[in-house]
Amino acid sequence: MKRFLYLILALLTSWTTVSAQTPKWVGKARKAIISIVTYDKDNKIMNTGNGFFVKTDGTAVADYSLFEGAQRAVIINSDGKEFPVDCILGANSMYDLVKFRVQTDKEVDAVTLAKTPAAVGSTVFLLPYASQKENTLGRGTVDAVTQVESKYSYYTLHLQTGDKSVSCPITNTEGEVLGMIQKSADSQSADSYAVDAAFAAELSLNALSRMDYALNNIGIRKGLPEKQDEAQVYLMMSSSLPADDYLALINDYIRQFPASHEGYLRRATFYLDRKGEDNYKRADEDIRQALEVSEQKDDAYYSAAKMLLQIVANGITYSEWTLDKALQYIEEAIKLNPMPLYVQTQGDIYFGKQDYEHAYACYDRVNHSELRSAESLFSAARTKQLMGSQDEALALMDSTVAFFGDLLTEKAAPYVFQRAQMKVEAGKFREAVADYNEYEKLVLGKASAEFFYVREQAEMQCRLYQQALDDIEKAVEMDPKQVLYVVEQVALYTRFSQFDKAVEAARKGIALAPDNADLYRMLGFGQIQLKQKEEGKKNLLKAKELGDPNAQTLLDKYAK
Repeated sequence: MKRFLYLILALLTSWTTVSAQTPKWVGKARKAIISIVTYDKDNKIMNTGNGFFVKTDGTAVADYSLFEGAQRAVIINSDGKEFPVDCILGANSMYDLVKFRVQTDKEVDAVTLAKTPAAVGSTVFLLPYASQKENTLGRGTVDAVTQVESKYSYYTLHLQTGDKSVSCPITNTEGEVLGMIQKSADSQSADSYAVDAAFAAELSLNALSRMDYALNNIGIRKGLPEKQDEAQVYLMMSSSLPADDYLALINDYIRQFPASHEGYLRRATFYLDRKGEDNYKRADEDIRQALEVSEQKDDAYYSAAKMLLQIVANGITYSEWTLDKALQYIEEAIKLNPMPLYVQTQGDIYFGKQDYEHAYACYDRVNHSELRSAESLFSAARTKQLMGSQDEALALMDSTVAFFGDLLTEKAAPYVFQRAQMKVEAGKFREAVADYNEYEKLVLGKASAEFFYVREQAEMQCRLYQQALDDIEKAVEMDPKQVLYVVEQVALYTRFSQFDKAVEAARKGIALAPDNADLYRMLGFGQIQLKQKEEGKKNLLKAKELGDPNAQTLLDKYAK
């Protein structure tokens, strides 16, 4: 009997020892560990490895080398279920770390990160990925702790690990995760290394992550920065992504910042660009939703008004997308916050409605505020011009140019050019030419062929003939295939009795536009002046055939 009791006692002791070797928290912690498979562009398996969830929303970490070059990836959880990797949330190639989010159908089990680092000599456990029925784990001690990146721990462990242990978590005796095992150069070594799990868990994206080399070496789409202002910049810089990836990123933004109108309006713009009734319907719903959810109502109404103004300017018609609706939105914004910026937009909407009196009143209000700018002054000048007040318009244009100070720079060039245009319309041609000359200096040799043609037109009006001839020659030199410039060049050569040049230029023009009656008429006239009467007569007849009203008069006078 005694012998039997001793046997029972021995068995109980044995079971207690097994229980002590496998802490109670292992089963729960192991559910957070995942197996990872990455694939290349041909959908072939690249790498397999481990990782673990650090948040219940599906955020996980692993080694960067597992994902480098991958075009897609999947994870297999402790229940054997497979889920796709949705996006990358951060990477550090130097310390071989990557953070990503898995597309799951519910919350996942995540590890608990240790709040304090392990001390030298303390016991740690290695928790590998295993099937549901296994509870195996390794045990070791901390040999050394160093600091990396100023705040994270890097552990040297007395614990032998292999390739299958890479990116598995190291825990303290309470089951809190300290670090993740890193790849070892010597698989037979009794020592191994682990980097702080908090380092991986705190990886993040920022506004400039689109240019990050390590991130760009992963073909899987990237998520968004956690800070809203950085996420907005990142979203703006990502607009060149493939459509599906960009839309997914916008949807991420809406999920991360549900009370921001920015995401809904960006998605509305995305749908607008794709056109069609279905997309317009989606865009309209997003505009309405933006106004509904926004915590910054004034900015939301302002942004929606700007969007409708652009929609109308682009000729898109749908639902209530009108300037009246845009005006309603901007008035709501002004009620909430009478910012000059909103008043400027109100003026733009009135301008679009051709209600120039109200538009000018808005611009004038802005010009008497701290937002007074060259743009607001120009808007007022343009409005006065359309109201028929040329003198007031020019006075406002003078104020616009003066806004840049006495020493003008290239920034002032567009306004100097616009003032020249107004002076042409007012019949002040010499003053216009002076402004055109100033514009040419300001743009530092970047004036276009069109500019030289426009200035030539003004120069002819004030009899600056040599300057006009020089400018039209420059325009043709810069854009020799523009028939309008060639016709004008031939006309000037003809007017100044330079018939050799007129004939040569006319022939080049006809090669570009064989049905241009003006060119045939001037070619014929030039040839007659050069004593090439028969050739000239043929070309005048051709001009008449093409409908030139003056060709017959020239035939009657010169080709008898």
